[in-house]
Amino acid sequence: MNWIQLLSDQRSGETRKERDLQRSKFEQDYDRIIFSHPFRMLQDKTQVFPLPKQDFVHTRLTHSLEVASVGRSLGKLVGEKILEKHPEVQEAGFSSSDFGAIVSAASLMHDMGNPPFGHSGENAISGYFKKQETSYLIKHQVSKKEWTDLTNFEGNAQGFRLVNKQNYQGLKLTFATLGAFTKYPRESEILSRDKNRKSQKKYGFLQSNKKVFQELCEEMGLISVGNEEDAVWCRHPLAFLVEAADDICYNIIDLEDGTNLELVSLEQTKSLLVEIIGEAFQEKKFNNILSKKEQVSILRAMAISQLIHQCVDKFMDVEEDLLEGTFDKALTNMIESTPTLEKIQSISFEKIYKSNSVIQREIAGFEVLNGLLETFVPAILNLKSGQKMSWHHSSLLRLLPGDYLSEINNTERLYESLLVLLDFISGMTDSHALSIYRNIKGISLPGV
Repeated sequence: MNWIQLLSDQRSGETRKERDLQRSKFEQDYDRIIFSHPFRMLQDKTQVFPLPKQDFVHTRLTHSLEVASVGRSLGKLVGEKILEKHPEVQEAGFSSSDFGAIVSAASLMHDMGNPPFGHSGENAISGYFKKQETSYLIKHQVSKKEWTDLTNFEGNAQGFRLVNKQNYQGLKLTFATLGAFTKYPRESEILSRDKNRKSQKKYGFLQSNKKVFQELCEEMGLISVGNEEDAVWCRHPLAFLVEAADDICYNIIDLEDGTNLELVSLEQTKSLLVEIIGEAFQEKKFNNILSKKEQVSILRAMAISQLIHQCVDKFMDVEEDLLEGTFDKALTNMIESTPTLEKIQSISFEKIYKSNSVIQREIAGFEVLNGLLETFVPAILNLKSGQKMSWHHSSLLRLLPGDYLSEINNTERLYESLLVLLDFISGMTDSHALSIYRNIKGISLPGV
């Protein structure tokens, strides 16, 4: 692989245009994402904690903005070093800001495909389709790989689907941004998974998007690492920076939230983050800060800065291996601060992710999404069966927004219709999903 090809600003289905020197296509990508409907919905999707009334914690929206900020720093710093090492990239008209814009845009949308209630929402969708009664009704109507898509719902693949929707719904992002976004460049079912490759842990595109992803890989020269029957490629090198930005933010900022909510002591948080900050930490200056939240904020900022520089150095250490497609590990698992990050993850799991409020939210979210699928999927099966629609199923489908219902009516195959339904359900905010669930189950009524 080579950097000039990897920085493709081509968009799928568009003819090649001259580069705009005033505003790059990668900057346009960022703007398209931030003004998009799926991104806006992240403001009411919980990151980890249910939203408490007494304090501020991060939502998917604030988390994504922070990841994008860290991603821009990672991209620009790496870009400066790449241009120095590969002068032909600068001669081709690329700047370090292009690297920053690509990583920032990809980071901004990294959670856009996540359903309400996070991982419990993903488990609810997958679990519903794995039920014996659901399998009996649907499995014979879809291909084997399509069935794997449905029974293993993946937010990364759903995000790729959302930004590549047709007509007015799609964002038409550049291949470079889409490549940097895709952490798992493989389809859902493959004959043999290489467990040594982090990029093969999950999947990154649905069968409905397979052709688009193949086009992307051909345009940028991503290396195929699968056999003739498996669609599997190596990662775009900048995807490792997007992953690092996410890893840095959720490790450090979840700890910050946990400390502010008094699930983790300030002393423990300070001890962990000072390990990362190192000699730059000044005890006397820190003690002069009277606000506990401000103290945690300072520690967080200094720790993130150190982690950014460590990840940039490691990226450049393995840059040649990245271009050859042989490096496939998380950068944050190979830096000086890795042991401390592992300690943070262990403490966060025990004191934050297993806290009662988080577990209660996850259980409730599972029940809500499972309930929505139990309600809407039979209605779609009734519609696609060609039999007369029942009053109940017809009424349920009228609850879908007009564009979703129109798309379902215009799809010939059940697989595509179910994907449209999942677009609707996975795109909901937490509160919208809960409200619809309560209404259709008779727990509450509109206006009552």
